Amino acid sequence: MNIPDFLKPTDTFIPRHIGPTDADMEKMLVALGLPSLEALIDSTVPQDIRLQRPLTLGPHRGEHEVLTRLRAIAKQNKVLRSFIGMGYYDTITPPVIQRNILENPGWYTQYTPYQAEIAQGRLEALLNFQTMVADLTGLPLANASLLDEATAAAEAMHMCRALAPAKTEFFAAQDCHPQTLDVLRTRAEPLGIRLHIGDPAQSELAGGNLCGVLLQSPSTDGRVWDYTEVVERAHSAGALVIVATDLLALTLLRPPGEFGADIAVGSSQRFGVPLGGGGPHAAFMSTKEEDKRQLPGRIVGVSRDSGGKPAYRLALQTREQHIRRDKATSNICTAQVLLAVMASMYAVYHGPEGLRRIAERVHGLTAILAEGLRQLGYDVGRESFFDTLRVSLAGRSADSIAAKAQDSGINLRKLDDHAVGVSLDEATTVAEVQSLLEVFAAGQRLTFTVESLAGRVDRGFPQALQRTSKYLTHPVFNRYHSEHEMLRYIHRLQSRDLSLVHSMIPLGSCTMKLNATVEMLPVTWREFSRMHPFAPEDQTRGYRAFFTQLESWLAEITGFAAVSLQPNAGSQGEYAGLMVIRAYHRHRGQVHRDLCLIPVSAHGTNPASAVLAGMKVVPVACDEGGNIDMRDLEAKAREHRERLAALMITYPSTHGVFEEGVRLVCQTIHDNGGQVYMDGANMNAQVGLCRPGDIGADVCHLNLHKTFCIPHGGGGPGMGPIGVAAHLAPFLPGHPVTKMGGTDSIGPISAAPYGSPSILTISWVYIALMGADGLTKATKVAILNANYMAKRLDKHFPVLYTGRNGFVAHEFILDCRQFKESTGVDANDIAKRLMDYGFHAPTMSFPVPGTLMVEPTESESKQELDRFCDAMIRIHGEIQEIVEGRRPKDDNVLKNSPHTAEAVTTTDWKHPYSREQAAFPAPWLHDYKFWPAVGRIDNAYGDRNLVCTCPPIDSYQT
Repeated sequence: MNIPDFLKPTDTFIPRHIGPTDADMEKMLVALGLPSLEALIDSTVPQDIRLQRPLTLGPHRGEHEVLTRLRAIAKQNKVLRSFIGMGYYDTITPPVIQRNILENPGWYTQYTPYQAEIAQGRLEALLNFQTMVADLTGLPLANASLLDEATAAAEAMHMCRALAPAKTEFFAAQDCHPQTLDVLRTRAEPLGIRLHIGDPAQSELAGGNLCGVLLQSPSTDGRVWDYTEVVERAHSAGALVIVATDLLALTLLRPPGEFGADIAVGSSQRFGVPLGGGGPHAAFMSTKEEDKRQLPGRIVGVSRDSGGKPAYRLALQTREQHIRRDKATSNICTAQVLLAVMASMYAVYHGPEGLRRIAERVHGLTAILAEGLRQLGYDVGRESFFDTLRVSLAGRSADSIAAKAQDSGINLRKLDDHAVGVSLDEATTVAEVQSLLEVFAAGQRLTFTVESLAGRVDRGFPQALQRTSKYLTHPVFNRYHSEHEMLRYIHRLQSRDLSLVHSMIPLGSCTMKLNATVEMLPVTWREFSRMHPFAPEDQTRGYRAFFTQLESWLAEITGFAAVSLQPNAGSQGEYAGLMVIRAYHRHRGQVHRDLCLIPVSAHGTNPASAVLAGMKVVPVACDEGGNIDMRDLEAKAREHRERLAALMITYPSTHGVFEEGVRLVCQTIHDNGGQVYMDGANMNAQVGLCRPGDIGADVCHLNLHKTFCIPHGGGGPGMGPIGVAAHLAPFLPGHPVTKMGGTDSIGPISAAPYGSPSILTISWVYIALMGADGLTKATKVAILNANYMAKRLDKHFPVLYTGRNGFVAHEFILDCRQFKESTGVDANDIAKRLMDYGFHAPTMSFPVPGTLMVEPTESESKQELDRFCDAMIRIHGEIQEIVEGRRPKDDNVLKNSPHTAEAVTTTDWKHPYSREQAAFPAPWLHDYKFWPAVGRIDNAYGDRNLVCTCPPIDSYQT
């Protein structure tokens, strides 16, 4: 039955997500010389891979309807007060941080700070994070965050092995968090690391083959040990010592760096970041200065700009995967920036004294609980503790106590049949402690109250465990404690960062599309944000219902039989996919298959992931058109037939082209016994038009922070779920803590069973809003936008690669190399000059040095596409002035860009171009101007003079 238009919902989302109007699209098609959008797709996407039916996702839906449906699903979650611990705690997010950072598109739509001059606010916040971690752990050098505590511990294990490559044994204390031990098991085996788990006090920690020792303090069941003697024994054995720790506890306890630890890891989640069912949260790692080049992840450092002012940027990037590839310190190409910013702002807001008061209250309530339990006849041990107690039940059933607690709205942790764990947190109230005592009283009449016990407990620690050193002494942690000051500080930093609220961010392969407000709203709903990752199954029905639906939608979109949502970054998805392939070969008795073919144009994460999965990398050449060189592929597949495990490809190619021979590529690998891994970075050009599973891929990871609208958050969070063909499904990641996964599972690759569940709601809402028709149209418009821009720019900056019919996919590469010899101008100069026009640069010098890779996405309007093209054409004109000798090579608007407000208002102006040309080179800038916060940054100076914590007081900028 046809429904009259006036009865249809008025909040249809598709035209709000897709930038160009129908009239705009007609004009763009005319510019391309094509009669229709379908004609463009027919000319761009090879017919033999086209999907011949619509996706079975249902039609698009209105915003109100989708939110109503998700509300109903969310209500199936039952949020109890979880005192489970295991590294996850309820916390109080200061409203000024929740509203102005977590829920603020000015923060969550920023890109990774590779263009540092327009990312100074976020870089300062990350420097605050590094300073916070370094101060609290007592180690001088920290990174800008990692994915979660368990994978941070695994990265630290890898770091120990890298620092002592001949040593192959690693020891982990048995009282580490169980999910950490499980992830270590997954990660150790393919690297040839023999993992020992035991009691460090009873183990020898001797021999010359031990590269590292992992300790947990406080331990998973709450005990705090003096590890000085254990550390000395480990060092005597030639091993490095890693301590997994808790930042809040370290405001009271002696930090790892002070008792000899070489590396500290942990999670900053309890610093104001919601539980979210397990993520996203910002892990941390700190280490000694001498090991800086082996530290994984990003590091923010202090350098100086062209005017000599302090300026922040990413430091020591030559050790990262995009430079070092298979020899990188890690495969991680993202961080948890948004969450690290939140955690750092939590420390800024509370300051050292505020954090200490929170820690003292948590510890004090735990001490009261311990005393009350002792009076009830329970054994809670005599060891020191911070916030967690192991309660021995003297023969009583842990299940019965846990059930009684649930009847009172409380979750406890079952440690064994006759012991439970209780972990208190910042949100714990006096009434909740009283309720806990009543649960354990099991019907007995309490003769005491929390208040009556408060004066009887000892809240101190033995001298060997006490913290005596100061921390967070920098002014930034001691100034912004009123909300007024905090609000202004947050917005001052935000004003120094360009994000999608200002303009398009046209980064090829990074897909900076609209992160709609309606998609973001559910992230902070209580039913999702306050759920503990290890809450009982009957309390997580809502989460599991939408997990199941999202998995089925992604399976339909990709053409695969099964999907795992566990990988919490694209790098983790790559690793998981390769580990699944590895497990499949081993299951079939083909342990010898350990070689991975990777095109030279691939992302740097590809070879780094292959190495972590225990594979050896063999590069495959590309031809002059940017496609995989079939002769080279066939030759290497035949040559390595007996050892071939996998081929890693990106489709459309990293060069922005739908390669015609992709089916033959897949068939060649299969004929030689290998499996095909497809990098899903470019799925924005596939959804609804073709599917990896139909093309011939066996596994594909999806960057939900690209194609499926999870925002980039300034460099994280991300999500990288994988889809697999039926024969690989038994090997998908599992999780022993929740009994997830089968006997053939590769084990967990992330700390939480579903990675970062709270942000999966974003992709669920996006797919539900768009439906099959909207998603397919979005893909077509993404391809249209790219081709329209390529057409406009080609005569100024040649488009390097196109398909057989002269069209590109959803992105394209502009060649900037022709200007270098005649003018001295390179891609970096163009990138910096774009800042003066109010734009972030496209992807620079990847995959081809000296080029810019542009991806507009479907979300940008024709007006915005034209504005960017106009800026590039004007920059080309500025280059021509140098070519023609009208401007000098060494003093021109490109070489001196970006221009700050301070630079163009200085009294002493000696440049051969006007101030107006410097700062207002286009008419739209008179209506609104985004000013770079600093001039061009000297990266080499920053690496030579490495400073990775807040600069000294005399250079501090307010």
